[in-house]
Amino acid sequence: MAGDAAGAATAFEELLADQVRVQGEDHPHTLTARGHLAYWRGETGDAAGAAAAHEELLADRVRVQGSDHPDTLIARNNLAYWRGKAGDASGAATAYEQLLADRLRVLGEDHPDTLTTRNNLAYWQGKAGETPQV
Repeated sequence: MAGDAAGAATAFEELLADQVRVQGEDHPHTLTARGHLAYWRGETGDAAGAAAAHEELLADRVRVQGSDHPDTLIARNNLAYWRGKAGDASGAATAYEQLLADRLRVLGEDHPDTLTTRNNLAYWQGKAGETPQV
């Protein structure tokens, strides 16, 4: 499947069906499979579909795991990324700005995920025509 985004998406659709059947819709592994499926949807060229799927996933992550859970923070990162790839650079920058505040609070300023968020914020601020401020 190397380089085959459509094949990967199909594989994750099949896996997701099995995850739901075996572990249920709210199991963390099922939520992770949904995230992978959304990613591969985006890689097939459907950035808007990936963003929409990540938005739905984020709502479920918050409901199941809480706002500050590391997987929820990752879901917010992924939603911001696909929002930007779908053409909303300003929305991505705003989402990364909010995520940075929460990662600073939850993880601290030296955590690798916090540093990555600063990088992503600067990138999307630049793409949105803003002066990066991280």
